[in-house]
Amino acid sequence: MNPRFRQCGDSAVLVELDGVEEVLALYDALAADPPNGVTDLLPAARTLLVRFERPAQREAVQSAILRARPAYGGRAAGGEVVVPVVYDGADLADVAALTGLSEREVVEAHTGTAWTVAFSGFAPGFGYLVGGDPRLAVPRRTESRVRVPAGAVALAAGFSAVYPRESPGGWQLIGRAEITVWDLAADPPALLRPGMRVRFAEAGATGANPAAPGTTRGTNPGATGAARPAEAGRG
Repeated sequence: MNPRFRQCGDSAVLVELDGVEEVLALYDALAADPPNGVTDLLPAARTLLVRFERPAQREAVQSAILRARPAYGGRAAGGEVVVPVVYDGADLADVAALTGLSEREVVEAHTGTAWTVAFSGFAPGFGYLVGGDPRLAVPRRTESRVRVPAGAVALAAGFSAVYPRESPGGWQLIGRAEITVWDLAADPPALLRPGMRVRFAEAGATGANPAAPGTTRGTNPGATGAARPAEAGRG
């Protein structure tokens, strides 16, 4: 690990790393044993924002980060969620063509491997999921959509995601989740949070019961009907 530090205001440091695997490993290490004064850890694709209480703690926090011993190849336990999906997305055929798989094989690849929420961004509750079948690493659409419905399940650049609410987006839509992933009445509002494992299951299949232990979520009202055209890229 070769972290590069960038100052972010008086009480935060941005740690630049070589990729998402290093970010997640360092995030796990610091979350398990937080340096004195650290108040928040915000992972992204190649950076980890570390916030602390007082400006005077910057040097000590950076030293603690350099001493951290991230463990690669596994994530700290963060719970698991099963997300039932109706695989009828507007881009399913395009994804099949891009990957050289049949549409059925795309579904099997998406459901056949556990994903992990690496970080959140683009919109509240939008979790970037990593660790899926590498054959599904398709690019974003060449043209973004004006509107993607809440609950749309999508792929782009090696990530998967569930759109938490209706928004623009440019990812490849392969289906629609039958569970709500963003609910302001819930605590916390986001169902998919960094560190959590996510398994997608074809709706109606055995074992496709939504939610993680201790989590209650309703079906997604925005996920009914066919996926409507819409960008991402962020989302």
